[in-house]
Amino acid sequence: MRRPVNVVSRGDGLIDQQRRRALQRGFTLIEILLATTLLAAGLALGFATLRAATATVDRGERLAERTERMRAVEGFLRRRLASATPIAFAIEEDSGRMVRFIGDPDRVRFVADLPNYLGRGGPHLHDVAVLDGEGGPMLAVAFTMAVAGGTIEARDARPPEPLVPDLAQARFRYRGLGEDGQLGEWTDRWEQVDTLPLQVSLELSSRNGGVWPPLVVSLPQQMGGMVP
Repeated sequence: MRRPVNVVSRGDGLIDQQRRRALQRGFTLIEILLATTLLAAGLALGFATLRAATATVDRGERLAERTERMRAVEGFLRRRLASATPIAFAIEEDSGRMVRFIGDPDRVRFVADLPNYLGRGGPHLHDVAVLDGEGGPMLAVAFTMAVAGGTIEARDARPPEPLVPDLAQARFRYRGLGEDGQLGEWTDRWEQVDTLPLQVSLELSSRNGGVWPPLVVSLPQQMGGMVP
């Protein structure tokens, strides 16, 4: 008696069954981990690029803000010093000299017309000095109305206005005529309080902005009679 021979069929039914099993198999763990790793790397690269772009924009804005503030402060000081007038705001008790300009390394005082947008206008004593602020040293300016040989404190006087709130260092220097009639050397103090210097320079640096461009201002000179 013959035994039945098992014949492996290679028909369409078996092929379709293998095809279905291949489609139902899904992804392996290695494939999932690889895809997750690639996705994480892509997200990290995207976030890094976004942070770099944001930091660049922030640095640009801070630099533009510092530059604009430098220009505003230097322009203000230049206009104020350039409009200085020989009006006396004090009298020395020992010599009787009219005090028209006082210059120290960290402070300068002089009289100039106050712009209307800062007050009522007219001659005011400008007191630019290094003061102690809440966050450290600062360069500030205060205004007081000037009269002949003195000043008048206003009832609604405002506190000093900060010009450089994050001041690191400031140095005023002064220059006048020498004995030979030529421009003299720069000095840290102006001793001739009854006259104006020819030039005033300011070197300053801030904690956030670094070293500022040096400022040199020529003051107006009135060779006629001095204003009391």
